[in-house]
Amino acid sequence: MFAGVASFISIPVESDPDVSVPVIVVQVPHEGISPEDSERLLVRPMELELKAIEGVAELNGYAAEGLATLVIEFDSSFEPDQAVLDVREAVDRGKVKLPSSAEEPIIREVSASDFPVITVSVGGEAVSERTRLQSARDLKDAIESVPGVLEAKISGAREEVLEAVINPVQMQALGVSAADLLSSLQRNNRLIAAGNVDTGRGSFAIKIPSVIETAEDILAIPIRANAAGVISLRDVVSLKETFKDATNYTRTNSQPAIAIEVSKRAGESLVDVVAGVRQAVELARLDLPAAVSIDYIADQSPQTIEQIATLQGNISTAMFLVLTVVVAAVGFRSGLLVAFGIPFSFLFAFIFVSALGYTYNFMVMFGMLLGLGMLIDGAIVVVELADRKMAGGANPNQAYLDAARRMFWPICASVGTTLAAFLPLMFWPGVTGQFMRYLPVTVFAVLAGSLLYALVFAPVLGGLMKPTQGRKQDPLSEVGAAFNYSFLPGITGLFGRVLGAATRHPIWVLTITVGLLFGIIRWYGVAGNGAQFFVDVEPSFTGIAVGTKGNFSAAEMRDLVTDVEQRVVAVGDIQSIYTRAGGGSGGGAGSGQTGDEIGFMFIELTDRLTRERDGWAVVEGFRDAIAGVPGVRAEIKEQERGPPVGKDLQIQLQGQDLQQLAIEAKKIRAHLESMQGVIAVDDTAPVPGIDWELTVDREKAAMMGADVTSVGSAIQLMTNGVLIGRYRPDTVDDEVDIRLRYPQESRGFSKLDELRVATREGQVPISSFVSRKAQPKVSTIFRQNGQRIMYVRGNAAPGYLPETLEAEVDAWLETADIDQSVNVRFRGANEEQAKTLGFIGSAFTLSLMLMGILLVTQFNSFYQTFLVLSSVVMSTVGVLLGLILTGQPFSAIMTGVGIVALAGIIVNNNIVLIDTFNEMRRKHPEWTLQQTATHTGCLRLRPVFLTTFTTGFGLLPMASGISIDLLGRSIEVGGPIASFWMQLASAIVSGLTFATLLTLIVTPAMLALPEALSQVRNRLLNFRSRRFSVSA
Repeated sequence: MFAGVASFISIPVESDPDVSVPVIVVQVPHEGISPEDSERLLVRPMELELKAIEGVAELNGYAAEGLATLVIEFDSSFEPDQAVLDVREAVDRGKVKLPSSAEEPIIREVSASDFPVITVSVGGEAVSERTRLQSARDLKDAIESVPGVLEAKISGAREEVLEAVINPVQMQALGVSAADLLSSLQRNNRLIAAGNVDTGRGSFAIKIPSVIETAEDILAIPIRANAAGVISLRDVVSLKETFKDATNYTRTNSQPAIAIEVSKRAGESLVDVVAGVRQAVELARLDLPAAVSIDYIADQSPQTIEQIATLQGNISTAMFLVLTVVVAAVGFRSGLLVAFGIPFSFLFAFIFVSALGYTYNFMVMFGMLLGLGMLIDGAIVVVELADRKMAGGANPNQAYLDAARRMFWPICASVGTTLAAFLPLMFWPGVTGQFMRYLPVTVFAVLAGSLLYALVFAPVLGGLMKPTQGRKQDPLSEVGAAFNYSFLPGITGLFGRVLGAATRHPIWVLTITVGLLFGIIRWYGVAGNGAQFFVDVEPSFTGIAVGTKGNFSAAEMRDLVTDVEQRVVAVGDIQSIYTRAGGGSGGGAGSGQTGDEIGFMFIELTDRLTRERDGWAVVEGFRDAIAGVPGVRAEIKEQERGPPVGKDLQIQLQGQDLQQLAIEAKKIRAHLESMQGVIAVDDTAPVPGIDWELTVDREKAAMMGADVTSVGSAIQLMTNGVLIGRYRPDTVDDEVDIRLRYPQESRGFSKLDELRVATREGQVPISSFVSRKAQPKVSTIFRQNGQRIMYVRGNAAPGYLPETLEAEVDAWLETADIDQSVNVRFRGANEEQAKTLGFIGSAFTLSLMLMGILLVTQFNSFYQTFLVLSSVVMSTVGVLLGLILTGQPFSAIMTGVGIVALAGIIVNNNIVLIDTFNEMRRKHPEWTLQQTATHTGCLRLRPVFLTTFTTGFGLLPMASGISIDLLGRSIEVGGPIASFWMQLASAIVSGLTFATLLTLIVTPAMLALPEALSQVRNRLLNFRSRRFSVSA
């Protein structure tokens, strides 16, 4: 117990399970490269090497301007360390095929720890950009010193750059060309390995300092020398410390800001890390300028604390309900003995879970809530049998010893079959499996502790208690040889009479039961509400993606996104809003971003307990506010709970012809937009826009003494500038680029025709041999497993199921005139749902096989094993009946896990009942099967009722969508915790209730069935013999 308490105190606390994502990302930056060239020169050479790695399940490539990204997804055999090593080796082989101008590839392993647990915003309208950046750097240093913090990443800040700005007038006066500048910089900014000199008396290294280290080194570089003197860079260039040209903008709560995204180390407590970050920020802000404002965004700790408190409150409520039922049924002394098993099993589970390195998250807590009703089953059976023995005159020590010995194998078989049902869930592959694996592991730990308590500690504690004086004799002992149950009081007497009738007519019971089960299955086929991958939970966060078509500057994108932001803010109920605007604001390749996306808003809603509207209503308000914004496409990106799958409908088109893919994508998109029930439709086809292509006439250029390199360098001076070196100022940790470029007034599209390059004939306009032509813009080229792909996606509107909409789209695709070169398939939630249902079916089958093996070993009878497993069928049908009555859809994960869990729960009653039946047969061989089955059913009524009622009653509030917290003295209907677990809890409660009511009648009747069939067979034989004798 002390070890359990210590584990509970020390175990890290977080919201979601810490899962290992089997994905590694490789990025190859190349400044200025087009998407087409990025695909041809960067993506495809890397694909050839990466696809040969063992264990690769899917290889996605994204060719964008200036960057190539490859996302490698591994199968269930994923080993992070080995996978990273294999990827690194493949990248080393592939990078020799890349252009020499490509930067070093970046390899990054995707991890759940990468996602920020809190974001700190540094803003202020009256604060300069440099002050915000320096404040953010100071806070970053303070945050990264907090124990448990993995990284504090600054987002939304422009990179610093040292610009060497050319003075065109001075250059022309001195007769210096841009080519002269670049040539002198290249010759004087080069690492020279001069070697060593051996003098015979020693060896000395020779150094030639030649690399730019300070800003002054740049200005001192000579360009040309003549009799008049030396012309250096300081004569034609001025230095300017500034930032790179803005490509995106960041705002927090409608103010310019820089964000610091804080992620924690794996295994660290989320609550403790966030508290440490807040404390460090509040301490550091004392040294910041007063005008700097600090805000906290997307703080996960309040939600985590609420989840933990709510689930702990529900566990306490369930414990109270369970104990109330147990004490009412078996008395205070026995109820107290059973109650001791709850903290014992929980603390034992904490030891086990902590030893595995797991965190205390909501999956672990629900596993304990699920195990709460099951963990006292064994103790109830032992205590109930001991009570019966003490009622017969046995002393407590002997009674509990005999009860533990008598029920040892039934309880072991009962717990073993339950664990056999949960065992396959531990081998659930993929991210979904890692997410759900915490549940069966916790149930294992809880039930292992309950088994130890029921068979060891409960008998010892029970033997120490004094027997209750004046104990009533068990009324079932007075039934006698007449098997008359009419005098028994209350429910037991009524049940005995009904059960007696059932065991006398087992054939009719079997017929009615089979008809009832098939009738419910048929009813579900007609009245069922379809299926969904995961559950829908009231949002506390949401996102809004903003897109538009055309060529826009970063400032124009900012203005368009700000217009949408203002409309959203006017809706109200917003705690904080974090906005990014500009190119790449949606997260980059692989994030689900479309080509027309220009901005993204992350919105945190106010506390649901303080606002009048629920989260759904607030999000609908956002949806109405952003509808119809002129020239802008804005859509809601809803918060995903559980494994991420993206939009509800995802249609993938695969082929080699980009133009044909775009044509078919537009056709499918038009159909989705015309469908009722589909919203937020988008695609990844190229958006309307242009790129300017400058074609150099090489022959004309050569005749003048120019070439493509000189033209390209001249254009770079007018656009982003030419990188001439890097240096490290004292004020920053990272190196700063040094770029040579023209002044602001000499840049821009209109200056292209005026641009001149040095030739044999002097300074010549590039328009003399360069033609300019507009080309359709290609934003990103998507590839998968060596093929080009595009996506058309959409969400199901409220009240519509993705499964129904997908079937409608699938039927339309059968008749649609899709080009044969394009392969169409459904991805996303549909694919994950099919995989999940396939695994659930396999796990269910394997569970039945494992339970069957255990039961045959226990009973040595295939017929009795079949009877035990028949309750699994009844519980599954009960789940379907519950879905019909509640109107819930079938959740592939939650309902599926509920069915598998039920398989292990429901068999427990049948195991103990049949074991008692066999014991009664050994004690009373003179009884008929009908008499033995009836007496066994009455004998096991109370323990079966208690075990079923405690399991179902503990989950009943959550199954009803109600969260009752006795500790917090609160009741909430439809809260996020209850909504999240309602389908799983509802499946268990409905299946358990239906199956228990049936098995209390059906199982005893089926135990009497062989005798009834034998009587029927004898009557038929007698009838045939009489007919034969008459005819003779």
